[in-house]
Amino acid sequence: MAGQMNPHSRTTTSFQRRKLLGAAAAWLALSATAQASSMWPEVRAALPQAGLAGSTRLRVWGFEVYDAQLWVEPGFRANQYDKHPLALSLSYLRALKGAAIAERSLKEIRGIGPVPEGQAAQWLRAMTQLFPDVQAGDRLTGLHQPGVGARFWLNGQPLGSIADGRFSAAFFGIWLAEATSEPTLRRELLGGAAS
Repeated sequence: MAGQMNPHSRTTTSFQRRKLLGAAAAWLALSATAQASSMWPEVRAALPQAGLAGSTRLRVWGFEVYDAQLWVEPGFRANQYDKHPLALSLSYLRALKGAAIAERSLKEIRGIGPVPEGQAAQWLRAMTQLFPDVQAGDRLTGLHQPGVGARFWLNGQPLGSIADGRFSAAFFGIWLAEATSEPTLRRELLGGAAS
């Protein structure tokens, strides 16, 4: 009869809708997990055994600056981060000048502990020469090599290195040292790493 509804059709439609929504939600969750845990090529090449410890977003005064991901190898200890190889990727959400990134980095390093003037000037010069201007969507990746120094990539392409183990430990301390100016960011980056 026209205009009459089969009482089972509503149940079937509702069941099918729930089933489709459940499948879509599962696919989205799986896709997000796969995307978050898929390793950048430069990290895979440098640290093939590494896994994602954690990720977070830096916001300053309400402005979104970058998404950060920390990659560590098995056996990593957060309280001894400077003794372990690790990689940190920053995916920028806004344009920034390379010189401003270098200056802010030195300010953050000095906030963690004292740096002699001559050393500070040398580190600032090295970072200013190495760090490029970035646009929204650009990714800077840094590799900490304990006792050796740091290597850097822009969007997977090598930028260069700073061969100074003390610099590398201090630089990655911006995010990982207990005295960091961003303790919540540190906690989220170290989420899956041992203390």
